[in-house]
Amino acid sequence: MKQGDDIAVTPSAWIGFLALCFGMFMAILDIQIVASSLPDIQTALYIPKDKLSWIQTAYLIAEVIAIPLTGWLTRLLSLRGLFMAAASGFTLASLGCALSNHLGLLLFFRAVQGFCGGALIPMVFTAVFTLFPQRWHILATTIGGVSAVLAPTIGPVLGGYITENYSWHWLFLVNIAPGILVVIIAAWALRRDKPNWGLWARLDYLALLLAALCLSSLELVLKEGPKNNWSGLFIIILLIICPLTGTMAIRRCLSHPEPIIDLHCFADRYFSLGCFYSFVLGIGLYSSVYLLPLYLAFVRMHTPFEIGKVMIVMGVAQLAVSPFAAIAEKRLNPLLLTGIGYALFAAGLISNGFATYKTDFDGLFWPQILRGSAMLLCLLPTTRLALEGQSEILMPNASGLFNLMRTLGGAIGIALVDTILEQRGPVHGAELTARLMAGDPNAARIVGLPLARFHNVPLGPIDQATKDLVNPLVERAALTLSFNEAWLIIGMLFILTLTLLPLMRRPLTGATPS
Repeated sequence: MKQGDDIAVTPSAWIGFLALCFGMFMAILDIQIVASSLPDIQTALYIPKDKLSWIQTAYLIAEVIAIPLTGWLTRLLSLRGLFMAAASGFTLASLGCALSNHLGLLLFFRAVQGFCGGALIPMVFTAVFTLFPQRWHILATTIGGVSAVLAPTIGPVLGGYITENYSWHWLFLVNIAPGILVVIIAAWALRRDKPNWGLWARLDYLALLLAALCLSSLELVLKEGPKNNWSGLFIIILLIICPLTGTMAIRRCLSHPEPIIDLHCFADRYFSLGCFYSFVLGIGLYSSVYLLPLYLAFVRMHTPFEIGKVMIVMGVAQLAVSPFAAIAEKRLNPLLLTGIGYALFAAGLISNGFATYKTDFDGLFWPQILRGSAMLLCLLPTTRLALEGQSEILMPNASGLFNLMRTLGGAIGIALVDTILEQRGPVHGAELTARLMAGDPNAARIVGLPLARFHNVPLGPIDQATKDLVNPLVERAALTLSFNEAWLIIGMLFILTLTLLPLMRRPLTGATPS
């Protein structure tokens, strides 16, 4: 039953909601801070280089499986019960990661972390629409949105600081005290709904297995595809398993009387539109916080902490704009607000697409300001578009699917970026080499060579010492051009989403002023 707008909100409801937000923040943050110390973990646990990425992959696979199951788990355990279980599991798994002494044990605890963290994410947006009356939805969504999008931005600076000043164990130990605290707060503050243990007996185990196979194979193929040029037996098998199990899982969920994931909500055009925009936002958010540290590390040669200090600009912009975004969401047409948000985000992406090997903090400042300012303008109206009006019973399921779309968008965006960097870098390198041999001064400028020798006249034979000197500069320039292409392609995708804005038109006005 949907709450009426005249219901008073107690302080304990807000305290419980803030605990939910912090739990989600911890779960999203964990991916970013661990990425900063992968080399240290590799050295400490003697992990082969080709196995290192599994530390992140194990987390992501478990997370992407858990997110759409949150609706069913919420009905089973209640919002309070699920949060306490997930936050406790995440905290204990963090301790297990810190105490791990070999890769296998670390991967087990990372998977537990990922599953529990994935369950924490959708609960925040479920709580917005089930704990609060409509007049508080904008404020609660803003707080939840800031928690969700700030974590990927603040992660590099925190991870870099821990990496440079403490051992890798503290990447996980830092979760222990906050995790215990939010469990205690949630136990006291969140309302005590009755669990529905009878759902265990009616669980569709086949659908659960099919959904898990589909989502895990999708995550794997997106992770491994770019580095294998989207070929090879393993990639082909994954490309067969993913759509096959996905189709079967969808059929089971649509036909089962109590599906683990209720897909009927996609029949609502506005929910589907909200999920589409969430998917695109995921591409932009996760791709940008993936591309920027790679550029700063491999082109500018910055340390993890230096990278974090550059990237914190976007987080500061998000925080600065959040009160204005909440006011605008209440007073402006949601279609207009979405258009402004996605246009600003596109501008922030495209303006990064003209970097040189010299571009650093100053050149990256305004693109980050644009993206950070746009974030909540993108998230707030599309969240309401998708979730406003869902019944309290269906809200956890809808929230899980909505958040899954953002996570899948991030996975696909990163795979797209990796593919561009893997395939376009050698092409740009060969083109720059050919242009340099032809004496092209523009190519010399891009690479960073003195222009005195370049007058559009072929250079002739080059000695090995010169080649050894120039090749790293060519590779750096080629990588920069590949980064630029990735920024521009993702930016153009955001521009294309603006063409779908007219489909959002419906009797959806701003929230009733409090």
